[in-house]
Amino acid sequence: MMEIECPGWPAHWLNAWLAAVGATVLDTRLRLRWTGSATPVPVLSATEIHPGEALVESWPDAAKLMDIPIAKDWKGAGVLPRKVTVHAFQERARAARGHPQAWALSSTITDLCVDRNGEVLHAPFDPPGPGTIKWLHYRLRKVHAHVQVTDISDSLQGRANRVNDNGLGFDQSRLGSLSDKTSRWVDPVVEVLAFFALSLLPVRGNGSDLRLSGNVRMQRRQRGWRPIPTDSRYSSFAWPVWHQALDRDGIDALLDAWNPNSRNRQIDWQRLGIHAGWRSVNYTRLASADVTTAFGSERL
Repeated sequence: MMEIECPGWPAHWLNAWLAAVGATVLDTRLRLRWTGSATPVPVLSATEIHPGEALVESWPDAAKLMDIPIAKDWKGAGVLPRKVTVHAFQERARAARGHPQAWALSSTITDLCVDRNGEVLHAPFDPPGPGTIKWLHYRLRKVHAHVQVTDISDSLQGRANRVNDNGLGFDQSRLGSLSDKTSRWVDPVVEVLAFFALSLLPVRGNGSDLRLSGNVRMQRRQRGWRPIPTDSRYSSFAWPVWHQALDRDGIDALLDAWNPNSRNRQIDWQRLGIHAGWRSVNYTRLASADVTTAFGSERL
């Protein structure tokens, strides 16, 4: 077993946690655990191959990204605009059934919850953006184009070559000073890997006709998102770190078993090998016209 610590991806940084999980999705040979330090960082391991080399081998090319079913135009299955009708979603879902990347559809939008215009809802990890970057797939391809092979190792070690880009559109660290018009900068390796972590985070709804009544956004649920105990009108995403080396399926099972709000937190978390956890904190918009989406973190 060969393993490497990844100091460039501290656990309190949401996108870094997603990237570490996404690495196990992109390459199923990889396993993930976290150090027990005050600031846990991921440890990637694999048998018969160096984890860094495994990531380089499995890194997706542009053609693979174009084949993801959330592309605006995909294999003649109609157009998937940002505002998706139920019919457009169903047409794309039928065409994508059985595709290895079909999870990209079910982890970003759902027809089990519609807005007041009858359009399907997007997941919290699929926020809107201005102009052409309103599509998550476009943002993914755009940030992917910045990555060079050497960037992967540099990102793991904390020497990331940040680029002027909006990334997936929800990393708080991409924002500069709020007192000026600082450009937005992201680690493109982290952004691409974070996208693949979404395969473990499907989005659903309760099937109600919310055009008639109800809080639309609170009826939409993406795995890991829960109402905030102190204010149930809002939700936050919770994520844990663990001692044991887990592959993609092991992480999937752990996320099912973990309850971040357990009353017997110390006992229940220890039973699962979890030694720390965080929840997301939403960016506070400066004005009603501010459409910025970003998630910070708060330790549980």
